[in-house]
Amino acid sequence: MPGDHSSKAYDMDLETIRSKVLTMGGLVESQFNDAMECFRGGDVVKAEQVIKSDENVNRLEVTLDDACSHLIVKRQPAANDLRTVMATLKVITDLERIGDEATKIARTAKHLHERGTVGVLNHYELVRVLASNAAASLHDALDAFARLDEKQAARIIAADETIDHEFRSITRAMVTFMMEDPRTISAALDTLWVAKAVERIGDHAKNIAEYVIYIVEGKDIRHTDYVYTKLDSKV
Repeated sequence: MPGDHSSKAYDMDLETIRSKVLTMGGLVESQFNDAMECFRGGDVVKAEQVIKSDENVNRLEVTLDDACSHLIVKRQPAANDLRTVMATLKVITDLERIGDEATKIARTAKHLHERGTVGVLNHYELVRVLASNAAASLHDALDAFARLDEKQAARIIAADETIDHEFRSITRAMVTFMMEDPRTISAALDTLWVAKAVERIGDHAKNIAEYVIYIVEGKDIRHTDYVYTKLDSKV
C-alpha cells in the first residue's frame, strides 16, 4: 500500500507539471502566431505586447524547472519515470526558446515598420508558407506530447525537412533581390532574420517530437535515421 500511495502521488505531481507545460506551450504558440500577425500587418502596439509576454514564458520556465527538480528529489523516480521527467525538462527549455524566437520576430516587425520599409518587398508573403508549416509542426508537437503519440511525433520529425527546404528557398530569393536591387537590402535582411527565427521554431518543434519518442520508447533518436525507418515500416 505505501508503494501504491507513493506511485499515485508521483503520477499526480507529474500530471500537474505536464498540464503547466502544455499551458506554457499554448502561450508560446499564441506568441508565435501574434508575432507573425505583427510582421504581416505592422501593428507596433501588438508587437510590444508579444515582446512583453515573453516575461510570462520565462517565469513559467523557472517555475517548471523548479517543480521538476523538486519532483526528482521528493519522489526519487527511477527508470521510465525519471526518463519522463528529464524529457519534460528538455521540452520546457525548447518552449522557452520558441518564445525567444517569437520575440525576435516581433522586434523585427516593429523595427521594419518604424523604418518605413514596408512595401519594398512583400516580406510576409515570402515567409507565409514557411511560417504556416512551422506553426503546424509546433501545434502537432504539443498535441503529440499531450497524448504521448510517437507516431505523430515521427511524422513531425520527417516533416522538418520541408521547413528546411522552404528556408533555403527564401534565402536564395533574398540574395537575388539584394543583388538585383540594392534598395531591397534592408527589407531582405529583415525577412531573412524572421525566416531564420521561424526555421528555428520548426527545429524546436522537432526536438519536442524527439522527446516524445524518448519518453514512449526509451530511445534517443537524435542524429539518427530512426524516423525514416519507422515510416518505411508503417509502424
